[in-house]
This record gives sequence, structure tokens and C-alpha cells, in this order.
Amino acid sequence: MVDLRGEGSILLVSCYELGHQPLGVAMPVGFLRRAGYLPVAIDIAVEKFDAEIASRARFVGISVPMHTAMRLGVRVIERLREINPHCHICCYGLYAALNSEYLLTHGADSCIGGEYEGPLVALVESMESETGAQVAGVIRRQQPAGPNLVRLSFAIPERDALPTLDKYAQLEHNGQRRTAGYVEASRGCLHLCTHCPIPPVYEGRFFTVPPDVVLEDIRRQVRAGATHITFGDPDFLNGPKHSLRVVRAMHAEFPMLTFDFTAKVEHLLNRGEDLPEFAAAGCLFIISAVESLSEKVLRIFDKQHTRDDVTAALTIVRDAGIALQPTWVVFTPWTTREDYCEVLDFIEANGLIDHVDPVQYAIRLLIPPGSWLAEHPETLPHRGPLDEAAFSYRWTHPDPRMDLLQKEVARLVEQATQAGEDTATTFYRVLDLAHERQPPVIVRSLPLDRRKAPRLTESWFC
Repeated sequence: MVDLRGEGSILLVSCYELGHQPLGVAMPVGFLRRAGYLPVAIDIAVEKFDAEIASRARFVGISVPMHTAMRLGVRVIERLREINPHCHICCYGLYAALNSEYLLTHGADSCIGGEYEGPLVALVESMESETGAQVAGVIRRQQPAGPNLVRLSFAIPERDALPTLDKYAQLEHNGQRRTAGYVEASRGCLHLCTHCPIPPVYEGRFFTVPPDVVLEDIRRQVRAGATHITFGDPDFLNGPKHSLRVVRAMHAEFPMLTFDFTAKVEHLLNRGEDLPEFAAAGCLFIISAVESLSEKVLRIFDKQHTRDDVTAALTIVRDAGIALQPTWVVFTPWTTREDYCEVLDFIEANGLIDHVDPVQYAIRLLIPPGSWLAEHPETLPHRGPLDEAAFSYRWTHPDPRMDLLQKEVARLVEQATQAGEDTATTFYRVLDLAHERQPPVIVRSLPLDRRKAPRLTESWFC
């Protein structure tokens, strides 16, 4: 019988959660503690991997909710196998489901996708009893399983095992930096965008987190110093009544607390009447995955919006007194130079230079295994072999100049970011490069003392 009740017998590792204190560890810690376990945690995004703690663990759960976390998680597996070869390693999260075959042949013992906390606890309990029974939702070698899509009885996230909030991304607003917290009011998504890793796992379903659980999580983070909250839901407006209920309760208890959330363009259009209330309750900005202005790219991605819709949504959000922060996938096999220049021109014409992090100008489409885009008929002519170590299919643009442009923009943005260059200066340098202005126009910029849009200090999105 494996004893997993002692403190440190269970270790949860977060690799990266977009600069936020990882809910992918805080939530399962809450579930495990409710079941009587005493897990410890490491977040390698902000602290060193502790080999001594790792060597004592009998069960290690590695959170891999996104691509960057996945690549880092594989390194953690390799290190664990060196120092603690007999521990059970379980990878959980979106990318664990999409990449289970690779993970199970490269050091992991099990993988869990979807609503993973319930199966994670059940797996630990099965190890204690040594029944050897297959646990629903847990993928093992020779034991395939689908993602767990059973509604959970949510526990309150436990964050005291993690580094403090001041170690994570901060809110920049009105020339000041403020401590930001992070919660989720729902998981999964109703929508089926082909390039997104969520639909292959959740298949158009989403699950709400009870408002009292969300509010208690917010309450604890406020006590820990948060004055701003990010709602990290894939789409905060999937559940119209639910999002309003959560925001109203939060604002009633913490009227000075500000927040941001993510929503689709079509939801911003359909829910425009609610946006003034969100603004009055403290919403500073909304992130929306615009991705492209190209009719062809938007159709292939199944985004369910058009260029005109983006313009209309921008107007609605601004009229409500909220900033819109669009995100982009600017390099795809179908994007022309004209398409790329159109995005940059749109950003400039609509006063969005300070709303877009420069890294966005270099984003190249990822096609992970299991993605619906991987087998899309528009993708197949351009898709190369699967790069297993990179967890993405390679692809080549039919115009070699576009691949070259992406590399040049990525190099420019990386150097500018490392140098602390003003975002407007970087934007205009990218604009000149895209328009092939040789020699470049005299660098234009915006006043350094301008009032910038509110944003979080973490600029990566995948």
C-alpha cells in the first residue's frame, strides 16, 4: 500500500500560466486537501525546481494547460526521472489530453484532460488502495480514456502553497503597477474555433464554477494584496447570467476592485447592453481573440466574425468606457503580406498601438496534434511532419517571403523587448518592415508621457 497522506508525498508542479499565480495548482490542491491529503507545490515559472522536495514525492502532478507549459513540463519529467525514478508522474490539463501518446512514452505514467481534479483525486486514492483499477478519465499505457467531462463538486482553490501574488504579472494602469489576482468562473467553451486546443477536449461544452467558490477565491486573493482580478475563462461571456452574477457579487463586496476578462467578438456584439454595467463594476479592459482580418483566415478558423464585426465591437466596448485588447495570429499559411499590413494599419488607424503587446506582431500559428485544424482540408497542403518535441506540426508558407518576414519581425520584437523599447517605436519599426520601406521612414513614435491603455505586465499568450 502506497502512503500518500504525509506532507510532501504529493507534489504538484506548475510550469507556466501566462504570468498568473497558477490556478492549475491552486484548484487541485483544494480538492486534495478536502480529501485529506497534504500536497506541496512548485511553480517553476517564478521559482527554482527544488530537487530535494521532488525526490521525496511519491506522486507528482504536472499542470500543462498550454503549449509553453507543455514544453517546460517535459523537462520536468526528465529531471524527475533522474532524481526520483519510482514516483508516479501524472500530467493534467488541455495539453496533457492532446499529447498523451507522447507523454506516456516519454516518462509520464498517466494523463488527464478536461475537468481533471476529480480523476486526479481518484487516481491518488486508487494508488493508496493498490486496486489497480482503471480510473475514469485517466489515460495510461494500453488504457485509453477520453477527457473527463463530468461536472465537478468544486473545492475552493488553496494558494498558500504557492509563491505570493507579487511574484506574478502586475496590472499597469495610470502610470502605476498594482497586484493582480487570477480566477476562473467557467471552464471549457461553447465555441469550436478550429485552431484552439479547447474544442478537441471539451467538444463545445463548458462548466461554470459556483459563484460562492469564485467569490471566496477572490476574497482570499484580496486579503493577499490583489487590487485587480483577471477572469481567465476561455470566454467569460459564455454564460451571460453567470458572469453578471459573479461580477455583481464581487463589486458589492469589493467596490474598488478592478478586473479584466476575455470574450469573443460575437459575444461583445450580442452582449453590448451589459458592458456599461461591467465598466461601472470596475472592468478596465477586455481581451478578444480577433486573430485576423482576412475573410479566408477567419473562415478557416471558424471565428464567426468579420472585419466589420471587429470594428463594431471596438466601438461598443469603447463606448462603454472599457479598453479592448485584441490578440492576433498574424502568420498563417493563408496570410498574405497585404493581410499582415492590413492588421498593422488597422491597429494604427484605430488607436490600438498601446493595446497590443509587440510580441503579437510575430505570432506564428501553432497546429498541435489533436487540433481540429491539423486535419482541416485547407491545412493539409501546407502541413509538414509533426515535430513531437515542439508539440506542433510544421508548416511552410507558399510564399517563402512570409516565413522570412515572420523571422525578421520576431527578431526585431525580441531585441526591442529586451532593450525596453517603447511599444510605439517597436510598432512603427515593424510597420516599415512589413511595408518594405527601404530605407525605413524616420522612426515615428508617440509621446513617451502619453496615457497608455491598462494592461498586465505579462505579454505572452500561448
